[in-house]
Amino acid sequence: MAYDKFTILRSTAVPMPIENVDTDQIIPARFLKATERKGFGDNLFRDWRYNNDDTPKPDFVLNNPTYSGKILVGGKNFGSGSSREHAAWAIYDYGFRCVVSSFFADIFKNNCLNIGILPVTVSPEFADKIFAAIEADPKTELEVNLPEQTITLLSTGESESFAINGYKKHNLTNGYDDIDYLLSMKSEIETFAETRPF
Repeated sequence: MAYDKFTILRSTAVPMPIENVDTDQIIPARFLKATERKGFGDNLFRDWRYNNDDTPKPDFVLNNPTYSGKILVGGKNFGSGSSREHAAWAIYDYGFRCVVSSFFADIFKNNCLNIGILPVTVSPEFADKIFAAIEADPKTELEVNLPEQTITLLSTGESESFAINGYKKHNLTNGYDDIDYLLSMKSEIETFAETRPF
């Protein structure tokens, strides 16, 4: 399944300065029955977003119209807990294309990279600056430049570099998942196969 190509994303951001957000909070286990990667965004942070009667909780950030954008800025240790891919699916399906944190759980980070979400690890100090800027002005924009591997707080011009695996970077910039990558190399694979003895 191909995903949106990711090169340069300039967007406002949704702040969630909560540490140790685990995958069960991102998408509760009772919503894992579906096998297609669709519809999970409706239940992103379900128990934090809604009361038992399905009415929105007005104090939760996703229910606050002040904040919007394609970038989610989370607290330290984002995506801990179980290895469920559905957590990344829910974030993508909701509309986020980038998650920023000072630390990600490894499995969650890889799950994001596999489905077209860019996880950007920043220093704790830079994360604090982002949160402060958004609190001062919810229309604050971030620019995430994947080719240059930089994230910039546009209101101040402050910037940091981030690391990413070269293979995952290639796939994100082309909108590929692992199967798309192999299909893109079909002719090379066939040529190579022709040179191999039977």
